[in-house]
Parts: sequence; structure tokens; C-alpha cells
Amino acid sequence: MDYRQKGKAKISMDEYVKIMLDELPSDMSGISTTPSALHLFNIDDGAEKLCKEKAQLFHHLVAKLLYLNRRSRQDIQTAVAFLYQSTEAERG
Repeated sequence: MDYRQKGKAKISMDEYVKIMLDELPSDMSGISTTPSALHLFNIDDGAEKLCKEKAQLFHHLVAKLLYLNRRSRQDIQTAVAFLYQSTEAERG
């Protein structure tokens, strides 16, 4: 939190996001102009399921996104909620 400007507080989680991005495997990279594109809710029922290790990493990162969403990035709420729902369905 940054209180340098009188009467204002700035919340920044840039370092938190950088650490999250560093945790991503090399095959999970990309750029998006919006946190929830039109294809967000398209589900490929024929897609191969993640191996246990990648599924755990995915769940771990979605949990971190939930924290980020609640603290400073409300704009990612729809996308994160969908991802969270997906991780819970996988866990049964």
C-alpha cells in the first residue's frame, strides 16, 4: 500500500503477480487484452485432462488469483470464478 499522496491510498500487487507468472510452466504463456474473452465459457468436453501434478499447480494458481481478485483486481472476478468452478469440479 502506498500512502505517499495525501488523502489517497494506492494498492499495488505487481510483485505478487510477477511471482505468480514466474510459477507458470513454459507451456502456459500468452497475452490477453481482457481477463475474460468471449470464448471464456467454451468447454471442450473431449480435451485431455491435466495430469495430477499440473492439476494441483492449476488449482494453486487459481487460489492465488482468488486472493488477487479479492484484494485489488475485481475486473478478473468472472474469469477467476469460472476457473475456480472448474477446479472444484475436477476435485469432485
